[in-house]
Amino acid sequence: MFNSIHHVAIICSDYAVSKQFYTAILGLEIIAENYRAERDSYKLDLRLPSGEQIELFSFPNAPARPSYPEAQGLRHFALSVDSVAVAADYLLSCGVAVEPIRVDEYTGRAFTFFSDPDGLPLEIYEQVAP
Repeated sequence: MFNSIHHVAIICSDYAVSKQFYTAILGLEIIAENYRAERDSYKLDLRLPSGEQIELFSFPNAPARPSYPEAQGLRHFALSVDSVAVAADYLLSCGVAVEPIRVDEYTGRAFTFFSDPDGLPLEIYEQVAP
């Protein structure tokens, strides 16, 4: 019945900073960008190469995430990469702090975490070779 994740929605504190992070650093494609005056809010639709999407929202005075990372609700989302080491080196070269690379004890795949400009935990996970 369910085929895939269509999108993940993120609320940011600084729209310009987050837009630059998700487009220039992570390289996501802009599908649409809309300013909603009645909400004083931007909505930026972004696409990953695989087709999944991220909706980036800005809302005035949105509360911060309650705790890191063990708050109830969404813990993080993971981006699939060919090589965690290459992706981590790239992020480091862009000034993004990256945790040490670990290996999933169940799958044997490499993974690590980094954060977006608001501290949202993001994971990069080595994809299964074809």
